[in-house]
Amino acid sequence: MQVRGVKYAGTTRISGGRAKWNGKIVLDRKALQLPKTWKRGKTIFVNSMSDLFHDDVPLEFIREVFSTMASTPQHTYQVLTKRAERVESFSSELVWPSNVWLGVSVENEEFEWRIDSLRRTDAVVKFLSLEPLLGPLDSLNLEDIDWAIAGGESGPGARPMNAEWVRSIRDQCNAANVAFHFKQWGGVNKKKTGRVLDGRTWDEYPARKLNSEPRPTL
Repeated sequence: MQVRGVKYAGTTRISGGRAKWNGKIVLDRKALQLPKTWKRGKTIFVNSMSDLFHDDVPLEFIREVFSTMASTPQHTYQVLTKRAERVESFSSELVWPSNVWLGVSVENEEFEWRIDSLRRTDAVVKFLSLEPLLGPLDSLNLEDIDWAIAGGESGPGARPMNAEWVRSIRDQCNAANVAFHFKQWGGVNKKKTGRVLDGRTWDEYPARKLNSEPRPTL
């Protein structure tokens, strides 16, 4: 785990003027103690610069992370991964408290299989990160999915996102009673393009959301 405000020494590279993870794995056990010092509930995005379920992260350490999350029920933890097959493979070896939300990244139809892997885990709250959205997702299976986040790519060289792709996801979520959150249109200047879709912003959250305080990162 890493904490915002601490430099990611040796683990990042600068790309497009922003720090991005360089693939180096650091098991920061000191950070595991921080959530225990925060009495007021927070929403925490776990491993914002990497992937907790990376092949080089040992199961023993993942269990330590889950132990911290289970022992601090006042917080909500959002864990996002692209390694859906790995988390599925040892889901039964982890204890899944209700304050741990597990999500998978699905950029286009090529990666829809990750949703099936997510569905087969024991996570209580399951969500999809459909960003950067790089193609249509018109036939999503949203069974047992609690939340979907859609958004376009941003920064120099950002690939365009079709508005109909976003509308299709929103409509599928509405039909399936799945919370929908539209993050951004993206592009070179994401502040200019904003996040309004058809005259409004979409900020829905799962019914089981535990708090709404701005989230730090671990």
